[in-house]
Amino acid sequence: MESNPYAAPAAVVDDVRGNTAKDLESRKASRGKRLGAAMLDGLVNVVWLAPFVWGVMMAAGVKQGLKPAAPMVGLMLLGTALLVAMIVVNCVLIHRHGQTIGKRTLDIAIVRTDGDRVGLARYIFLRVLPVGLLGVIPLVGRVAGLVDALLIFGAERRCLHDLIADTIVIDV
Repeated sequence: MESNPYAAPAAVVDDVRGNTAKDLESRKASRGKRLGAAMLDGLVNVVWLAPFVWGVMMAAGVKQGLKPAAPMVGLMLLGTALLVAMIVVNCVLIHRHGQTIGKRTLDIAIVRTDGDRVGLARYIFLRVLPVGLLGVIPLVGRVAGLVDALLIFGAERRCLHDLIADTIVIDV
């Protein structure tokens, strides 16, 4: 009997199973990787923040009559354009892969506790916004920010924003 090189494979393949709770527990990202991703995301923010701050400093100089206004406006526009680009890139990455730029660099991702994909709306309205709103309340904001960060040292390795949004961060 001749073998046909163009025939479909005849091997029996098991179905791919979804993520189980035990599988997700073993794949949780380390605290160090999460810290590294947060630091990389902060570094990315410097890319847009630096020209913007430089432009604001020039604006302060213009008020005192020291420098011309044209470079100030250009730097502020550049900072704003870079901010918009960073937001768009992060939103696309979060929507498609559950990752920010820092998380993608370190091969970790945000998923729901049942293993499903975290949606962009859940990320913004349940993961970022509640802790951000708590952060602007005087006194309460400092405590909430501290609690958010310190909860990573619990047994579940989940921050306050993870608990609110029902998410975990896993190694990809």
